Amino acid sequence: MKIKDARSLSTSAQEALRQRAVKAIQGGKKQAEVCQIFSISHSALNKWLKLYREFGDRGLKNQKRGRPPSMRLKPWQCGVIVRLITDKLPDQLKLPFALWTREAVQQLIKQRFEVELSIWTVGRYLKRWGFTPQKPAKRALEQSPLAVRKWLEEEYPAIRKKAQQENAEIHWGDETGIRSDHQTGRTYGRKGKTPVIPNTGHRFGCNVISTITNRGKMRFMVFSGRFNAKIFITLLARLSKTMKGRKVFLIVDNHRVHHARVVTKWLNKHKEQISIFFLPPYSPDLNPDEMLNNDLKSNAVGRKRAKDPEELENNVRKFLKSKQKKPDKVKNYFKVKSVQYAMS
Repeated sequence: MKIKDARSLSTSAQEALRQRAVKAIQGGKKQAEVCQIFSISHSALNKWLKLYREFGDRGLKNQKRGRPPSMRLKPWQCGVIVRLITDKLPDQLKLPFALWTREAVQQLIKQRFEVELSIWTVGRYLKRWGFTPQKPAKRALEQSPLAVRKWLEEEYPAIRKKAQQENAEIHWGDETGIRSDHQTGRTYGRKGKTPVIPNTGHRFGCNVISTITNRGKMRFMVFSGRFNAKIFITLLARLSKTMKGRKVFLIVDNHRVHHARVVTKWLNKHKEQISIFFLPPYSPDLNPDEMLNNDLKSNAVGRKRAKDPEELENNVRKFLKSKQKKPDKVKNYFKVKSVQYAMS
């Protein structure tokens, strides 16, 4: 007997087939006979009979196909999961994951509500809740949330107010090291064949110290050797000269050079021209100039392979000068969420 595949029939024909087969059983025919008459399998007939016994004629009607319209989690359960994903990391909830993945959320739902969902269903939930896979920003474990809050709510607003009173210009400063072997970005290649980028086997580098303002100004120095107090004082002196008598408020991190005695001594002699303020410890994410450093490493170094130290420094200077001529590009660094507070 050739068994019919009912899926090839129209929905109305499928419903009629189920009803006729069940009526035939009710009329006294045996299951084997009904299966032969309608060319259906015993398992299909048993399933239809079970549905009829449980739900009557309603059980034989066509059911709506596709994804169920209602999700398995209740609204309040969704709210709990969203809050936990937003406020906590998986390891804080005793889950064996470092980041929030679909598998981590799947286990969290099972842990909290004893509801088992497939990976695909979890993915649909995450999309509905507004979550997307993203590269996480780094934050030092030593960073103090209390110090960050104090900076955002008290210290920086006070600096901004004082700058307005003294007609000072606020600059954000930072220094960074550039390496010739820095690699970023991706390139297309044949599947299974990793592309090879020619590069020199020698390692070399240079350093950059820069300042930017939320009005689009930029100042920078490219130098070789280690960053020290002499280099920093040179930048401070040059920065003061470019201001044409206007005072500078420079905000920097807590690098030991910034706290050096000779730097403090120099600042005391030039306190009418420049003052320094310090970010909370371990908080590079609060410094807009850090965004410039990231841009520099990605686009001036990571995607242009220098063959020697001179070419590397030229690439860096060329990139920084091009940014310096485009204030709107510099202003964009302040649009990153973690530093938007510095836009005013």
